[in-house]
Amino acid sequence: MADKNTFLDTARRVIRIEAEALTLLADGIGDPFAEAVQLILDAPGRIIICGMGKSGHVARKIAATFASTGTPAHFVHPAEASHGDLGMMAKGDVALVLSNSGETPELADVIAHTRRFGIPMIGVASKEKSTLLTQSDVAIVLPPAEEACGTGVVPTTSTTMTLALGDAMAVALMEHRAFTPANFRDFHPGGKLGARLSKISDLMHSGSALPLASPETPMSDVLLEISQKGFGVVGVAAPDGTLHGIITDGDLRRNMDGLLDLSASQVQTTGPTTMRAGALAEEALGVMNERKITCLFVTDDAGKVEGLLHIHDCLRAGLG
Repeated sequence: MADKNTFLDTARRVIRIEAEALTLLADGIGDPFAEAVQLILDAPGRIIICGMGKSGHVARKIAATFASTGTPAHFVHPAEASHGDLGMMAKGDVALVLSNSGETPELADVIAHTRRFGIPMIGVASKEKSTLLTQSDVAIVLPPAEEACGTGVVPTTSTTMTLALGDAMAVALMEHRAFTPANFRDFHPGGKLGARLSKISDLMHSGSALPLASPETPMSDVLLEISQKGFGVVGVAAPDGTLHGIITDGDLRRNMDGLLDLSASQVQTTGPTTMRAGALAEEALGVMNERKITCLFVTDDAGKVEGLLHIHDCLRAGLG
């Protein structure tokens, strides 16, 4: 059986080599990176990202990151490009082409296509005098760093640097465009992350489902509204929808004597906790947990009722 310490030593060595390379990359970032980001910002079309082999896998990930953060992008396989997929690249687009050597044969048709049709090209490679970088409108040279495999032939450090460079571009574009978590949720609605970025408006009840009563409503009718709507609460609102207060089971207990002789305004608790529809549902869940309440009304800037969010709605969405 192999010594586990050997595996751990290898892991630490690889990670340190790649970490050192990332430090070199960060220290060497200069004008070409800024020019590349500006080129992407100025492009009226999409970002076409190409790479072959391991660079292709990195290119797919960068394309996915761009697309989910507000920069329309897709991956084009260089080998398929020569058989019709060059049609996916048009004037107005920007090509981001990745190759560690800068001499990948399968990229020849992609490079020629960008030059023929005036499509700006950003090249990323480790050799400054390579075909890819000499043909590029913006050339980004990866710093000299050893591959972590030990033999120098397996793409490890180089792909890590390229991936980090793509992330850096995506974040630079995000920050320039003031891209928010709410924007990200629009492109990533599924899974746990999508749930965390759900807005209150995505989960709240509205319209006829809302338990509402006017200030003059007799408590006998309020009790019916609580029972029929099933939220254990009623909002007390003016005819124009402005929320005056709420009635909960606690309010009912405090007014048991002569309850049916009272109106909603006489039983209500004023100044209830409310939130805006555009806030994150996760934030609303935190408020409900902190204040030990099970639901809250959603109002607009004028205080008019727009909806109701129950804690169970958050739990069903995968929050909590």
